[in-house]
Amino acid sequence: MTAPLDGIRVIDWTHVLAGPACAYYLGLLGAEVIKVERPGRGDAMRHRGGTDKARAAAGMSTAYTTQSAGKQSVALDLSTKMGRDVFDRLLRSADILVENHRPDTLARLELSEAETRAINPRLIHCAMTGYGRSNDMSGAPAYDVNIQAISGLMTLTGTKDTGPLRTGAPIIDYATGLTAALATVSALMRRQNTGEGAFVDVSMLETAFSLMSSTLTDFQLTGTEPKARGNAANSRSPSSGVFDCKVGQISLGVNEDAQFHAFAHAVDRTDWLTDPRFSNAAARDQNGAALGQDISDLLQTRSADDWEQRLMAAGVPCARLRTLAQALDLPPAIQRNMPKRGAAGFTGLPFLMDGMHVPADALPPRTLGTDTNSILNALGYSEQQIAALVDAGAIHAPDQQNA
Repeated sequence: MTAPLDGIRVIDWTHVLAGPACAYYLGLLGAEVIKVERPGRGDAMRHRGGTDKARAAAGMSTAYTTQSAGKQSVALDLSTKMGRDVFDRLLRSADILVENHRPDTLARLELSEAETRAINPRLIHCAMTGYGRSNDMSGAPAYDVNIQAISGLMTLTGTKDTGPLRTGAPIIDYATGLTAALATVSALMRRQNTGEGAFVDVSMLETAFSLMSSTLTDFQLTGTEPKARGNAANSRSPSSGVFDCKVGQISLGVNEDAQFHAFAHAVDRTDWLTDPRFSNAAARDQNGAALGQDISDLLQTRSADDWEQRLMAAGVPCARLRTLAQALDLPPAIQRNMPKRGAAGFTGLPFLMDGMHVPADALPPRTLGTDTNSILNALGYSEQQIAALVDAGAIHAPDQQNA
């Protein structure tokens, strides 16, 4: 079966995590992705992120390579006239431009959405910024940690004792990458009908708001200021949340009457079902502290592993807390292979589609500028013209890279 984006060319003019992730996802859907980086060091993420300092020193940090497989690499200086001419030719050949630069950078390089679409009216120009366009913060720089702080997400995480906490992974970056990929594919679908390109304006802040949708809605409709709830469940059910066990911890999602009945039978506490304090949802809410204490006392008599096996067998929503290494040993992780489903064995898309697969020969993450010559040849540049570009400093051949 043909990949969904087979025949689509993406110019990936991005850096750090969110932008490169968007282009990577489009590549996993079958698009040809050409990453454009500045000569010399290239994407700054090549040299930072991850725990392997040797990889980072070589310009191939694990944070960079995570979303770089399957892409071709071009080293191009857009501040030079000759380099800009090459970029314009790339844009004329492309269907999608993904970039995450501030508007003033685009204005300085004369690459605003109006200018890129003047070069190619069918182009989908996807711009990813911290705060989106058309507002007083449009030009402000932002990273994942800044958006987690400014969006209110950190104040929802942690407890009174810990204070606000950042989530342990850069979830805003990757959620923004997925948002941008969805938006870009939507623009492509519209182009099929209209023949016209589009400007796609993706905001990290709005992505953060979307991840807090139910909390945001509750605040807007009730005025109730949300508070950090620690490991309590979002449902506010006293029989949901994270509980300590004799060994380990377990997360319960016992929200509905049927689930509570199944839970009570599974843990041999059918007396809860006739106890007027716990016999229905309203009573359980009113006597939540007492029920929570009963559950806590009970769960500390066995290990989290024992409880998980027993409760899952009874159809009770639950999960033992695991480390990442332990989670990667779960049957879904192994049998569905999502952690290694992507190009060259890197993390793939979080869904499957009939007939869709990533080619086994997908490009591994490339050193800076590896494909510059071959891509310029395909664009119609002769060897003499490429040599002139090198001499002018507009491009750098791979053996001249500092990566």
